[in-house]
Amino acid sequence: MTKPAALVGSILLLAPALLLVTAGLAATHRVPRVEGDLDLDGRLDEPLWREAVSFELEYEVDPGENIPAPVRTVVWFACNESQLLAAVRAYDPDPSQIRANYKDHDDIGGEDWCALILDTFNDNRRMFDFFVNPLGVQAEMIESSQGGGDSWDAIWDAAGRIDDEGYVVEYSIPFSSLRFQRTEGEQVWGIDVVRSYPRSVDHRLALFPRARDNNCYMCQSDSLVGFAGVVPGHNIEITPTASAVVTEYKTDPETTHETYEPGVTASWGFTPNMTASVTINPDFSQVEADAPQLEINNQFALYYPESRPFFVEDAEFFSTNLLTVYTRSLADPLWGAKVAGKEGGQAVGAFFVRDEITNLIFPAAEGTGMTTLDQQVTGSVARYRRDVGRSSTLGVLLTDREGGNGYYNRLGGIDGNVRLTQRDQVSFQAVRSRTQYADRTAADHGQPEGSFDGGAEELLYLRDTRNLDLYFLYRRLDDDFRADLGFIPQVGYYQAEGGGEYCWLNSPDHWWNYLSVNMGYEINEKLGGGPTLHRMFNTWLNYAGLEQSWISTRLTFGDRSYNGRTFNVRFYDIQSGISPSGRLTLGLRTVLGETVDYAHTRAADRIRLQPTANFKLGRHFQAGLSHIYEKLDVDPGRLYTANVSEARLTYQINRRSFLRLILQRADYDRNAEVYTAPGGDEESLMSQLLFSYKLNPRTVLFLGYSDNYYGAEGVDPEQTDRTVFAKIGYAWTP
Repeated sequence: MTKPAALVGSILLLAPALLLVTAGLAATHRVPRVEGDLDLDGRLDEPLWREAVSFELEYEVDPGENIPAPVRTVVWFACNESQLLAAVRAYDPDPSQIRANYKDHDDIGGEDWCALILDTFNDNRRMFDFFVNPLGVQAEMIESSQGGGDSWDAIWDAAGRIDDEGYVVEYSIPFSSLRFQRTEGEQVWGIDVVRSYPRSVDHRLALFPRARDNNCYMCQSDSLVGFAGVVPGHNIEITPTASAVVTEYKTDPETTHETYEPGVTASWGFTPNMTASVTINPDFSQVEADAPQLEINNQFALYYPESRPFFVEDAEFFSTNLLTVYTRSLADPLWGAKVAGKEGGQAVGAFFVRDEITNLIFPAAEGTGMTTLDQQVTGSVARYRRDVGRSSTLGVLLTDREGGNGYYNRLGGIDGNVRLTQRDQVSFQAVRSRTQYADRTAADHGQPEGSFDGGAEELLYLRDTRNLDLYFLYRRLDDDFRADLGFIPQVGYYQAEGGGEYCWLNSPDHWWNYLSVNMGYEINEKLGGGPTLHRMFNTWLNYAGLEQSWISTRLTFGDRSYNGRTFNVRFYDIQSGISPSGRLTLGLRTVLGETVDYAHTRAADRIRLQPTANFKLGRHFQAGLSHIYEKLDVDPGRLYTANVSEARLTYQINRRSFLRLILQRADYDRNAEVYTAPGGDEESLMSQLLFSYKLNPRTVLFLGYSDNYYGAEGVDPEQTDRTVFAKIGYAWTP
């Protein structure tokens, strides 16, 4: 099989010739310059709205395919010297059905909302998305043309108000919170405006029709023209913070650990589109507890998402197909520095962080080892990405991690996303690493002595048409490849996978509006010979219909090898959900079938049930409940029963503050007669009470309490520690 690195040159030579330019019917909207600021109150009574350019959202793009919108939506745009101003009048025939609640910043899923999608560089690659629900709750993200989106925290303001005709939202977005082209004349921005209208189905209304067989979303967009003389400015932001954490450990004798830490984070836009930031002694702690996961019978390390502000900002600059940058590997930084931005067709990013501890992952073909060393380490990442053609990119990534006793991990490589046609695209990445562990670390964890090298490669082909999607994936990671600033839990294998999906589309008011059938085949081979790690055939059947109901059924069968033995594997994975009203959402995942008992290397039968429920009472209170139940049986009998539960109860005082209680419980009941590997019964409890106030994403106040209980081998859980914590931060812009 040809390696993807050998194909890159040919692909790039062919891309310009194969790239098809969309000959769309996109409209151009000229944005007027107005005087004065906007009084954000959800009312369209300011004179400036009479001068603004206006247009309507005429299309439903999902689930309806470019059909007339079921309700009317009018949008206005204007700008003054320092701000982009926008408003949306969302008409509704029955305003009592509007789904809107007071919620935390960035938490508007399942709601009515309106979103501005801005391609400020007009390059079809990256969009700034600004969401507002009918009560003024805000969210924002950066959306990539390569798929998916990244969290992003920007300082802007909005307001929303429900009335007898529907609702109105107003936006005030400082140009200093955006990045855009550097030009003295007029600018052209790609624009879409999207409205979520969730009723029996979640209608998505948009500004322009979308061709489902065109993989370049913003190539089809309308344009905003104007903004002459507007620049982001050399904006400076300084955010001092103060945090206090007091933890009491229930040891014998009891001990108390107190930490009082001032910190500061400062950013400077030293060009209109390049920002440098530094942070000293930051509070990088996770303010809110991670969602619980099942920590038993896992072959590889668990992934947890990043939510810390310093790393979330500009995260899209560092993302690649292989997860070679995973900032949660940096656990307790002393200081950090970062620069990121885009000038013309060139995007650059770099950060340097000094960490108090060293988290290490030791990946292998059949499992993951981990350790934490009590020694400081410095992590560095440099990224360069170049636009090619109308919507393709090429990039270079370098990472370096240096610690004591001779430890280092260095990585470098190239990556790219090439759009061959409107329907076909190829993404690739090829990287190589060199690593050396301290002698003691290598000996304790079975790692190579001295320095060692390894490479990793990935090639992904996608073909998207109206009804048929196809894909092919090839991935190869050497035994000695390491990405210590990333999250690579498995190495020493190559993987080939291919498949496709055929979908049927129906009218939104039909009992089904979407059906699809997927089929795929995957083979995962261990490098250097030995049994095939796994060989699987997958087939899915997906449904979406009325009452926002959906079902996805998956059948997987094949064989899996582990620790020298090969096992037949066949299981069903059924996921479903329904949201019959704005007050209730239910979900259930069921997994049934054959698996592997990794602790004892033997065949097992598994049943896993994961119900979820979300209730909303009034506009201020919501409760989220989730549970994971798993039982594994082997030939001698029951191996274990696991239960992991979480309850989240939130009283949202207003759109800026809330009081939240989180309760988590994990109970692992191992059958001692059958479970002969290390480990016994365990039960743990965690509670966290948090008050949060956010004037904006960086002007915040957190006050909280948390505690932990633990019990093992039939002993009831006893409190192991309790903590009170506080943090205050203020974003100052001189």
